Amino acid sequence: MVVDAEDRKADLLKENEQDGPAFKMEHDPRITRIGHMIRKTSIDELPQLWNVLRGDMSIVGPRPLPCDETEACEPWQKRRLEVTPGLTCIWQVQDRRTKIPFDEWARMDIRYSESQSPHADASLVIRTLRSIFGRKGV
Repeated sequence: MVVDAEDRKADLLKENEQDGPAFKMEHDPRITRIGHMIRKTSIDELPQLWNVLRGDMSIVGPRPLPCDETEACEPWQKRRLEVTPGLTCIWQVQDRRTKIPFDEWARMDIRYSESQSPHADASLVIRTLRSIFGRKGV
C-alpha cells in the first residue's frame, strides 16, 4: 500500500464495490505494483500466521474487519465476532467475493460460528488452498 493509504480511503469510499460497512475495491489505487503481486499470491497473509501461533486467531474463522468497519456493523452482524477470528472462512472461498452483499457475508460467518466442526474446518482449509493455488494469472 502507499504510505498515506488510510488518509486516501475517505476519498475512495464513493467507489466502494462492497455494500455495508466493509470496504472493497478490485482495483484499489492505493496498492502499489509490488503490493498487487503480494496480494495476488496471498503472501500478505503470512504475517497473520504469527497471530495464529500466538492464539489471537485461528486458521478458520470469520476474518476481522478494520475497527471502523466493525463499529459500523449492525448489532446482528457483529454476531460474526462471537468466535475466534481466522485466516479463512466461508466467504473467502466464494468465487465472486466482492459481489456478495455484506448481509449475506455476515450470515455466512454466523452460520460458520453456529456449526463449527473439525470436518468443516478441514473442508474450508482445502477449499482455501484450492482457491489460492487455482487462481489464473498468478
